[in-house]
Amino acid sequence: MPDTAQQLEDRIAELRASVRRAVSAGDRVGARQLRAELRQAENAWEDAVLGIELEDEPVEPAPAVPVREHVHRALTLLGAPATPKLVLGVHEAFFSGELIPARLTSLRRDEERSFRSAPQARPYYICSALTTDLLAPARGLLAVSTWPLDKRMIGPLSPRVDLLNCTIRLAEHMAAQPSTDRRAQRVLWKLAISIPGVRGGPDTIDHADVIDCATRELSVHQAEDAARRAEAAQRANNRLDHTAQLFGVRLGIADRQADMADTRRKEVG
Repeated sequence: MPDTAQQLEDRIAELRASVRRAVSAGDRVGARQLRAELRQAENAWEDAVLGIELEDEPVEPAPAVPVREHVHRALTLLGAPATPKLVLGVHEAFFSGELIPARLTSLRRDEERSFRSAPQARPYYICSALTTDLLAPARGLLAVSTWPLDKRMIGPLSPRVDLLNCTIRLAEHMAAQPSTDRRAQRVLWKLAISIPGVRGGPDTIDHADVIDCATRELSVHQAEDAARRAEAAQRANNRLDHTAQLFGVRLGIADRQADMADTRRKEVG
């Protein structure tokens, strides 16, 4: 059998497994894209083995998935604000399609421009997490606009709480799958290795053990973190317009907006 045919058989097996994972994860767009790639690989295998040109209808090229959709899928699985590096790792381990790291650099700015030009024109936006003290964009964190405001707030304990929550969500997702990609195992291990009580390496880490250890530590920090986030969310809701609630404000602007809001309330009173 020609080397190209063997390579195509390996590719077909890989694509079939990826289709199953995409369907299990509810990733319909990714599943359609993968099925189109699978049909192309199967047709190429027929050509390589039989030496004939198939007369089937040409396979339409798989539509390119926007960067924002790739990021949205990864953030939805994580369930908390995340760095571009973590988003990339989760996308590569759990989803299909190409996500170029350089495209993430300007994504949030592009989303803000889109929102300002046509507010609420899209069902969701990739937006900012906001610091609880200054209501400014949290450096290097991406979030989803449809999340509650308090979920996008970042206080002193929030990075740890979010790490624990993300770890639990990934472990639960992986435990429900019939098989787990080694890349997914490694992503989970990198998140879980700092949690007290978690043992094992990337290939031996136990999902149930990760969930138990992360849940125990989460119970220590969650209440205090939730209170800080709720207070900051209420303050942001009172002080900021909707655009600023999604993308934050530069230092000093929040205070000026608060003064204006106080002035308006006094005038109304």
